[in-house]
Amino acid sequence: MNATKYGACLLAAALCAGCAELPRATRPALQAPPAAKEAPPAPQARATPIAPHEIDLAGTCRRTEDDGFREDAEVRVSHNNVQALKWKLWVSRRGSCQFDLSDFRQVKQTPHIELEAIDGSKCTLMVWQDPRRITLAHARCEKHCTPGIYEQAWPVLFDPKSGSCAEIR
Repeated sequence: MNATKYGACLLAAALCAGCAELPRATRPALQAPPAAKEAPPAPQARATPIAPHEIDLAGTCRRTEDDGFREDAEVRVSHNNVQALKWKLWVSRRGSCQFDLSDFRQVKQTPHIELEAIDGSKCTLMVWQDPRRITLAHARCEKHCTPGIYEQAWPVLFDPKSGSCAEIR
C-alpha cells in the first residue's frame, strides 16, 4: 500500500473515531400544567370470576355446522349435581372426542361444576352458566379424542331456557 492510500485510511479512521457521540446536556422533562395532567392509568382488566349459579338443565344439543363440525350432547343437571352426561363431538371428518359420565366423578359444584376423569388422566369437564348460555367444556382431555384433533375440539353451548343448542352468533 502506498503512503497516500495509507494516510487516507488513517485519516478516515480518525474521522470515524471522532464521530462517537458526545455526552449531551440534559434538560428536565417538560411537565404539563396541573389541569392538563392525565388521569392515572386504569388497572388492567382481569377476567371476571364465574358467578355461582344453581344449574338445572335437561339439555340436548345435536347439530352439524357447515364446515362439518358436529356435536351430540345430552346433559342432565339438577341443583348443580350432574345426573347424566353423554357427549360426542366430531372435528369435521378428521376425528372425534367422546365423554361419558361413567368415566368421571364430580369434584366441584360451585362456582362452576367440575368432573374429573377417574382414569387419572387429569381430564376435566366443566359446566358453568352465564346470562345467555350454559357451557360444557373440557380441559386436558386429549386421551378422549382421536390423535391430532384436540386443539379444534370446542365446548358445547346450551340455551338455559330450552335446553337445546345455544345460538353462537
